[in-house]
Amino acid sequence: MKGDSQPESDRFEPAPHPRDTFGLFGHRKAEADFLEAFRAGRLPQAFILGGPLGIGKATLAWRMARFLAAHPDPGAPEVLSAKNLSVDPAHPVFRKISSMTFGDLALLRRGYSDKTKKFFTRIAVEDVRKMLHLFEQAAGGGGWRMAIIDSADDLNAASANALLKMIEEPPPRSLFLLVAHQPGRILPTIRSRCRRVMLQKLADADLRAAARAALDAAGLTPEESALDAACLRAEGSVREVLRLLSASDAKFDAQVTRALAMLPQISWPLVHGIADSAAGDETALDALLAACFGWLSAGLREKRGLGPRAVAPYAQAWEQLEREARELAVFNLDKRAFTLLAFDLLAQTARS
Repeated sequence: MKGDSQPESDRFEPAPHPRDTFGLFGHRKAEADFLEAFRAGRLPQAFILGGPLGIGKATLAWRMARFLAAHPDPGAPEVLSAKNLSVDPAHPVFRKISSMTFGDLALLRRGYSDKTKKFFTRIAVEDVRKMLHLFEQAAGGGGWRMAIIDSADDLNAASANALLKMIEEPPPRSLFLLVAHQPGRILPTIRSRCRRVMLQKLADADLRAAARAALDAAGLTPEESALDAACLRAEGSVREVLRLLSASDAKFDAQVTRALAMLPQISWPLVHGIADSAAGDETALDALLAACFGWLSAGLREKRGLGPRAVAPYAQAWEQLEREARELAVFNLDKRAFTLLAFDLLAQTARS
């Protein structure tokens, strides 16, 4: 299930997969709280790890799972003396989890279609049911049975309800780790049964260190000035740093920046080109959304001192764009049409 022959929907190239990432940057309180709860025997059956893309939520989830797999007894000396959740990369559990051969850990994510050469838009209910078979068997060596869902945003109604049934009444020593970029989209009945841990964007020092570690692992050596500029624009996201350092993504960003700068005028040939790129690349679509919300955020800051009437169009446009983006993801709508609608909405906002 490691995906040596297929792309992985929970990995962002060129960074290593989170299961192969040894270090954790930031999120020290979340790590310490998990360790304390485990030692005290108060570990809940499910966590939601929420926050923006690319800040280390999945890395923390794999780190949690790896620690429990290596140290299943909360009273063991190694657990009582642990300062964090790190596991030596030479430990057999680390190697088994990295190769996806650790039998008591399941991974639930969007699959890849060999026919279309694209990822499925949602996590299928059949994949949830297959994953849940793990929890119908005894854990090896009396340890923990665990599942990482990356991301829970990708569950549809049927797959979410199938997962809910197991989270409601899990067998002993079970743990579900739900990575969520937008926790509000998770089924309310699932949210109510999970401990929610909201992670914040990385501080500057942690962001640069995490980005450097990812680049080193990928064998990439960008100019320091380029790395500094990417970190400055990345809003605390390692994923965004890596994306900004890509030449093709830099070209796309320049097109989006140019189109936004022209508002309320719209260069439709330019916007149609942006729409073509966003329709064929999920990363480009994410970048477009981030840029649109960034434009609205700048407008809100600029108009704040002019009173509610000046701010209202930007706030309303924000709400509408969020709603349209949710429907785009849930119903797999036309991304080209969404892009055109987004620029038309921003142009109307600028005119107002």
